Amino acid sequence: MLPVKDTNSKILETGSSGMMDFSPLDTQRWVGLRTRMEEDRAKNMEQLELDVLACTALRGPLGTTANMEQSVSSRRENGQGKNMEQIDHSIPGSVGKSGPVVATANMEHTSESQSLLLLLLRMSKSCPYKDVRKKSSEILQAAQDRRVKIPRPLGHGPSSFIPLEEIQQEGVDGSEQHIFMEAFIAAGRVDNVMTVMGLHPKYLSCFWATHHYLLRMDSPLPFPVRHYIAIMAAARHQCSQLVNLHISEYIHVGGDPLWLNGIKFAPEKLRNLNEINKILAHRPWLITKEHIEALLKTGENSWSLAELIQAVILLVHFHSLSSFVFGCGVNPELDLEGGHVFRPPSPRDCYLVGSSPGSKDCVNGIRQGEAVQEVEALMAKMKLLQQTIEEEASQEEMYTRFEKAKTESLFVTPSDKSEALHLASVSCFVEDSDFQYKDFSRRGEVTPPTFRAQDFTWEDHGYSLTTRLYPDAALLLDKKFLTAYSLTYNTMAMHCDVDTSMLRRAIWNYIHCVFGIRYDDYDYGQVNVLLERSLKVYIKTVACYPERTTKKMYLDFWKHFRNSEKVHVNLILLEARMQAALLYALRAITRYMT
Repeated sequence: MLPVKDTNSKILETGSSGMMDFSPLDTQRWVGLRTRMEEDRAKNMEQLELDVLACTALRGPLGTTANMEQSVSSRRENGQGKNMEQIDHSIPGSVGKSGPVVATANMEHTSESQSLLLLLLRMSKSCPYKDVRKKSSEILQAAQDRRVKIPRPLGHGPSSFIPLEEIQQEGVDGSEQHIFMEAFIAAGRVDNVMTVMGLHPKYLSCFWATHHYLLRMDSPLPFPVRHYIAIMAAARHQCSQLVNLHISEYIHVGGDPLWLNGIKFAPEKLRNLNEINKILAHRPWLITKEHIEALLKTGENSWSLAELIQAVILLVHFHSLSSFVFGCGVNPELDLEGGHVFRPPSPRDCYLVGSSPGSKDCVNGIRQGEAVQEVEALMAKMKLLQQTIEEEASQEEMYTRFEKAKTESLFVTPSDKSEALHLASVSCFVEDSDFQYKDFSRRGEVTPPTFRAQDFTWEDHGYSLTTRLYPDAALLLDKKFLTAYSLTYNTMAMHCDVDTSMLRRAIWNYIHCVFGIRYDDYDYGQVNVLLERSLKVYIKTVACYPERTTKKMYLDFWKHFRNSEKVHVNLILLEARMQAALLYALRAITRYMT
């Protein structure tokens, strides 16, 4: 049985429309959801068309960026239109009248001006509209020519693990570019996570639909609360990239700035989520119906069931997204903390044309012959397993192999156990920071019973419960799980026409094994055959303590595979981890309800 909807799920692609084959009731819900999302998109597109027409009529480079950013982003940059006009006059005007020194002084002592320069830097790099990128670059260059201190990116592209050229070559283009445009229209930016996911457009489409729905469509939780929950979840893994991004989002949607001083300044209702936040982030098998009952009990700070299911989904969504950020070396956003530095212009400063690390061959730093041998060995193992797959083992043997895989996972730990740097700006959103991942099955300790997947599956139980409490989210999550699990290009390194289903299932089931979930009908002997130790170390690190992930771990596994294939591993990892934690939470909610 597949760990996502298989024969029981009726989710099947029917072409470019993205429609799926559901039961009549699910079809009705899906059509309704698509209609609402299309209406939301149509509003934004209508505004965009008006803005584009207005921008083309404007004179002066900054007018274009101001209107695009202010109007296209659903007025997210409140008040910055006036600031843009001020900068429009201060850069060319002040320099012409008073010389570069006056202009520089004005720019350096105005926080609003610095914010706008950062906005221009981001627009010049990641805006999906070519003319806006070009105009923003020209403005920055003009400022630099006048000796204005302008921001410089600290990283080279969206990922510190993947060369920028490779992301640009293999990323979203042509008909898929609309995904980035929709994200820009709705959120005012195309963030680095989305750019890296753009290596797999089919998955990105599902991810963006779910992400957008959870944060921006109608639901019980207010918009600031959703982003604050995202901050709380990402902070558990010290993921400053997501924390800073959603602090910015939280402010844009009108959140109380006082809450940003730390979790102690948030309302008690939100603070009450701390317990399940830490459990779902590090040891989801510990969540019980008592945790659910404590949150739902009658009182001034109680949660409704509808609110709680959304909060739980947001928590596990951002826990797993933190894994993706660390697993793919996603860089901080250019305009946020850690993404830039202000420095005087230099003759060597060539950031406006961009640069990136060396080629893939140089980065990997290995002999090609050894890497090719690893690929051929993996191909041979897959072929041998496919030939012997008809030889069914007994249930006792299958259980023994699972226990062996689970026990061996105890010894799969990163060699570098140094603790991640705890930033004060992130740690203030965390309570009980010593609570971290511990192996599900530890020698000499009493462990909870193994979660038998057949007793509580996503397709038969989790999906049904989520449909009752948060129906549109259930549809989107279901499609996202299936897309990540079934995504394939039938390639493996330099080989084509390869059936990778066995390898993908081994990765998915190994992640669930690490979290104590067992599939009775799966032979866990395949995990030990197909997944080399370096891959196991990487998977367990990214899934369980992602803040310890290093570039060396990323480079050490599958040395001759493309970076897009390693990103594919991270997509499977993201969804498998999310589904595992969600299953534990939904089982606890089910037990509370019964």
